Amino acid sequence: MKWEQLLRPGRFELKESQSSPTDKSRSEFDRDYDRIIFSAPFRNLQDKTQVFPLPEHDFVHTRLTHSLEVSSVGRSLGKIVGEHLIHKYEELSDLSSTEIGAIVAAAALAHDIGNPPFGHAGEEAISDFFKFHAYGRVWKNHLSVDAWEDMVNFEGNAQGFRMLTAKNHGLKINFATLAAFTKYPRPSLFVDKDKSRRSQKKFGFFSDQSEHYTLLADQLGIPSDKNAYLRHPLAFLVEAADDICYNIIDLEDGCTLGLVNLEESIQLMANILKDKFSAEKLQNYKYPSQKLAILRALTIGKLIEEAAEVFIEREHEILTGDFDKALTDCIPSSGALAVIQKLSVEKIYRSKPVLEKEAAGFQVLEGLLEVFSKALYHKYYQPELYSGQDKSILRLLPEDFDLEEYDGENAYALLRALIDFISGITDKYALSLYRKVKGIALPGA
Repeated sequence: MKWEQLLRPGRFELKESQSSPTDKSRSEFDRDYDRIIFSAPFRNLQDKTQVFPLPEHDFVHTRLTHSLEVSSVGRSLGKIVGEHLIHKYEELSDLSSTEIGAIVAAAALAHDIGNPPFGHAGEEAISDFFKFHAYGRVWKNHLSVDAWEDMVNFEGNAQGFRMLTAKNHGLKINFATLAAFTKYPRPSLFVDKDKSRRSQKKFGFFSDQSEHYTLLADQLGIPSDKNAYLRHPLAFLVEAADDICYNIIDLEDGCTLGLVNLEESIQLMANILKDKFSAEKLQNYKYPSQKLAILRALTIGKLIEEAAEVFIEREHEILTGDFDKALTDCIPSSGALAVIQKLSVEKIYRSKPVLEKEAAGFQVLEGLLEVFSKALYHKYYQPELYSGQDKSILRLLPEDFDLEEYDGENAYALLRALIDFISGITDKYALSLYRKVKGIALPGA
């Protein structure tokens, strides 16, 4: 792969950049950032679970605040790496480190945009509906093998790619930003998965968008191996930004909510800071929240330095595809991060509030998918069972869900539209809609 091609602007509707000659204040990649931050899907992240359900505490993170913080860390990583690249490669002289930082910042800003309500439990709930529920499995005979694989393996990363590229309502961001966003550049059905390659751990686009990624990869010069592609190098930085933030900030949230004690949290971050940690200076801060905030900032700063250094050291291997690991698994603090991850699983991710949220998410999303899936199936495939109740249910679909657009010949498109709707709503709206369609609550009650 070559950097001058990897960083070239261009969108699906325009192979080459078409910047306005009167607007020189923003690069193409700054425009990507702005399009994402002003979009409705990004705005909905304010009411989607990060870890803790619908938090009332002022300092506990939602998907929105998490995404903003990941974007900030990503921008820092991109600028540090960008400085190195611009000094190393003459052909990048027209770029600035700020532009490279903007690519990573925009991709990181969108990294969770495809996540459904109730976090990762929501992903599993959607998959389980098609695997196990009668009105999920009934669609199997109407789908191809790869389309069915998409249904039984819902993936927020692939849903995000779909939301960014959809013909009617996609955000039309640049190829470089899209590729940096795509941490797992392969389809769901991929029989020769190499477990040693981080980029093949999950999948990054659904079967109906394989052509989209092929075009993107061709434009940027990203090679493929069978159905999987190499990662765009900046995707490693997006992943690192996410890893850094959720490890440190989930720990901070866990401490704020009393799931991890303050002394333990301080020691875990001190293990990363090493000689940069000063217990004496920490005593200057009176409140636990202040102690956590200063340590969090210092720790994230240290991890940014380490991740950028690994990227720069392994840059050639990243370009050739020989390096395919998480940067945070290769930094000096990887052992300390592993300890934090282990503790977070035991004390935070398996805490009672989180498990209760996950259990509720399964019920809510299964219930919504059941009533809408059944109504759609009756309408298009069992009209003799299409009832007044089904008609009322389908009237609750959003305005842009044009039922006249679909027919019994394209079950996949119909289901994709349904999942777009269900995965795009917020936690609170999902709960409210579930209560209404199940008759648990009436409008206004």
